[in-house]
Amino acid sequence: MKKLALSLLVLCLSLSLFAQGTVEPVKAVELSPVQQIIQQAQTMTLEELARKAIEESNGKTFYGLGNSSRGKTALPLFIEYLKSLDPSYKMEYEWQQPKNNTIFEMLSADGAKEVGTYAMTLIQDGNQIESKMVQTGVLDRFIPKDWADANGVKAETYKGYLALQTLNKIFMFNSTGAKYFDNCWDFVAPGEHGLFMDIDSEPVGRNFLYMLTSDKYAAVVKSAFDALSASDKAVFQPTIDAVAKDAKELGLGANGKYALAWIKLWMESYNAQTDDGPICNTLVTDSATDQFGLIVYSKLRSVQESTNVSKNNVKVAAYEDGYKGFGGYGYCHYLFVTDNSPLPWTACAFEAYMTCTQKGFSAWGKDIGGYSSNPLVVAENDAVYNHSKGGYDANGNLVFPANNDRGLTWWTEQGNLVIEDPEYCASVAFTVGSWIDALARYNH
Repeated sequence: MKKLALSLLVLCLSLSLFAQGTVEPVKAVELSPVQQIIQQAQTMTLEELARKAIEESNGKTFYGLGNSSRGKTALPLFIEYLKSLDPSYKMEYEWQQPKNNTIFEMLSADGAKEVGTYAMTLIQDGNQIESKMVQTGVLDRFIPKDWADANGVKAETYKGYLALQTLNKIFMFNSTGAKYFDNCWDFVAPGEHGLFMDIDSEPVGRNFLYMLTSDKYAAVVKSAFDALSASDKAVFQPTIDAVAKDAKELGLGANGKYALAWIKLWMESYNAQTDDGPICNTLVTDSATDQFGLIVYSKLRSVQESTNVSKNNVKVAAYEDGYKGFGGYGYCHYLFVTDNSPLPWTACAFEAYMTCTQKGFSAWGKDIGGYSSNPLVVAENDAVYNHSKGGYDANGNLVFPANNDRGLTWWTEQGNLVIEDPEYCASVAFTVGSWIDALARYNH
């Protein structure tokens, strides 16, 4: 009763102060003009958005910016769709793909203008997106109604980012020799030096290491360790014991020390590369015996068969019987509207087109290892390209087993793909990130 009386007294005092003007009322968050348009756009179908885009951008030029060059392939398909609704429609376009991770600087500089140049962006690296783009108000989240309906969520309450696709980077090894990799700890065993894009060259690789320390994936690492033989455990146990104190100080869960041990051994051993293409080209040669890499799965698409080069010279580690642990990691290409977009309706319509139609996604969907965030598009895309049978020839003969993509559901549920979570990555970027940076300075 005393607590209740005290609470009532505080409430009365607060109301009295407010009535006297002593306490300012809480102001509603004001939406920017672009955010107001997005709020309306999230209640509209793709066709409704398209008609707004036609009104807004007919005769104008659309500027897009992205980590993927394929936005340049998707834009003319989008224009073709708009022309199907209005044959008189015409729009020019330019698509830029910044190099060396400069996309954040370009967007920040453009965001300082009253009206920006870029209408929207396709961008990766959830950690920097969260801290540099979303929290600072440079980019606005837009969730298409059709996409939300397909995913069983409400556009106005969905808190995640709009992902165009999830891509996977997976462990592949050259199989021309006798060496075999059936556990993720095999990749950090003494003497191993996996080919991997340096984490300073591609920050999503850093996010992968951050995610390993989360409770979900640290448990996967621990389970893989438990599956090792006693002699193999004895090799790794000293490192696990050595980082146990670090795991505790970093506030990690019960299995955090196993994740840190794997990360430490990986950082000390991987062979830093600047691009996945050359890694793939190395692994598929018959002279790369016993080498392995952690690379984008879709790179296999560009391999040209020859006397000394073949996709049959590699195996996907996670596809092998009895494989234990995580088979690689996944990261997303996210879509955002710039907060000072010169063509916000057109940007929303373009993003809806790419995420809600198979043709809009086709610039990316033709390759293995890239999965639409829309389950309806996933089904339509598989019907068109049949990636699960990507290793078969026209006569139904299995020619390249590594090309049979088992799909994102398999990769997340059975391949234990380590999926990037932007909020988690941002939350440990200073703590775990500093710990990893110390390893990087010492080893690379």
